[in-house]
Amino acid sequence: MMSPRAKVLAVVGLTAALVAPTAAVAGSRWSDFPPRGGETISVLPAGQDNPSIANGVAIGPEAAIYKTSGLGPSRLNTGASGEAAYIDTAVFPGGELPPGVTITEAQGINVLRRIGENLEAAGLSYDDVITMRVFLQNPAGEAKMDFAGWNRAYRQFFANTSVSTGEAIPVPLGTAAPAAPMVVNPARPSRFALEIENLPVDGWLVEVEVDAAYPAKRR
Repeated sequence: MMSPRAKVLAVVGLTAALVAPTAAVAGSRWSDFPPRGGETISVLPAGQDNPSIANGVAIGPEAAIYKTSGLGPSRLNTGASGEAAYIDTAVFPGGELPPGVTITEAQGINVLRRIGENLEAAGLSYDDVITMRVFLQNPAGEAKMDFAGWNRAYRQFFANTSVSTGEAIPVPLGTAAPAAPMVVNPARPSRFALEIENLPVDGWLVEVEVDAAYPAKRR
């Protein structure tokens, strides 16, 4: 379930139809803006049942915000070097990647698992995330960043439920048939992704920062 302080809205044209996770509300309700104290409102693209990111997030007064530093993948594949050293062996035993899983996808899963641990230590969870900044480096031998691989990793942890029903939507891992996501999560943060020539740690292909909002009931 989405945190009580969060609203998800879909804006249609100049007159807004506001769509909550389980129901559509007809007519214009711009009165929902600005958010009330401690509340955040994620504005989703119109007409999409499974958008990946929000158009933006409105943050109300007195909302308590947690901001992470840039987090990269942990060096968990100790038998390897370079980019492969940052494969999470708890997910991919022995550092072996299934068919179609790219090194960026594997590192993205590693990073997002570390972000989950960081959030938990601060009393938060994935569904409290409201914004995300992603920095991607092109893998060795590739001319550009692997945005598709990153997006598959992202969908394992974010934006993997139906807006209309709230039910989980299967996610592919590499070229495998879509299956249940690693973490079922309705949150769709606002997000940008940039290609970076060199990330700060040799072998990193992914670095991520997130902002998360504490639900008002916890404060």
